[in-house]
Amino acid sequence: MKNMLFTGLLMLLAQLYSAQPFDKQAHRGGKSLYPENTIPAMKNALKMNVTTLEMDLAITKDKKVILSHDAFLSPELITKPNGTYIPKDSGFYYKIYEMPYAKIQTFDAGLKKLNNYPDQKKMKVYKPLFSDVIDACEKYARKLKRPLPFYNIETKTRPFSDNIFHPEPKEFVDLMMEIIVQKGIQDRVIIQSFDPRTLEIIHTEYPNIKTALLVEKVDDKKIEQQRAYFKNIPVEKFKLYPDHLNGVAGDMKFLSFIPTIYSPEQNLVTPELVQECHTLGMKVIPWTVNTKERLQELKKMGIDGVISDDPRIFE
Repeated sequence: MKNMLFTGLLMLLAQLYSAQPFDKQAHRGGKSLYPENTIPAMKNALKMNVTTLEMDLAITKDKKVILSHDAFLSPELITKPNGTYIPKDSGFYYKIYEMPYAKIQTFDAGLKKLNNYPDQKKMKVYKPLFSDVIDACEKYARKLKRPLPFYNIETKTRPFSDNIFHPEPKEFVDLMMEIIVQKGIQDRVIIQSFDPRTLEIIHTEYPNIKTALLVEKVDDKKIEQQRAYFKNIPVEKFKLYPDHLNGVAGDMKFLSFIPTIYSPEQNLVTPELVQECHTLGMKVIPWTVNTKERLQELKKMGIDGVISDDPRIFE
């Protein structure tokens, strides 16, 4: 009887998840087509068949919340005000947390050609304020007469880079949530992070906000690569976030609650992982899926959405 009840529960959960819309997320606004984490990228994604705009946040020296995947001005993406490039070995000298926003605005984020994204439209553009992005996207969605978008927002914090690349988690969350509440988008926001600390704060102080635990596989080799830039930080701080070495169950030990979404690197996804997450009540939305073929493979495993650089895979 117990086995029958358990089987019935699993079937009910499967039906529940299959009845919900598939979440099509444009990674950094769809970086295959437009400069990542910019207003033009987000607006272009709104014209395509996406549900959610995925983006990353960083904090400037003067406590402005801006869109940026990197905690520094990346040599791969950024052009200096004088038109020259940042040397490849000096990106860490341009830490966003040590620069006022007015200075960051003078650096271009959209002109440099990227070999990995040959279709990306080139344009002069700068890293925008988070508040300006929300305003622009809400206005543009209404102009297009399409549903208002969801926002999947990553807090770019890690335990080993507090007060180096970003403020401590509480301050980061407070600065971010002030804007989210002011803009009235709480019901359409997902807060995602590799850092369980920011998710714990969201869960405690904003329990109705959806959360997503980002997961990648982190072994000793990966930790040593990270430590190369933080030589004075104790190694223990590099082990304070999920590493997937012990699967979903091991990752869940880093949180005191079950998040809305489990968001693994796409190569970690198996049918068994999807079933395990669904049994726990979590959706599975992997990153970063960039071909229609891989999208279909993952859909057959039962995922609930994907994060993609290329929104064309949803067409």
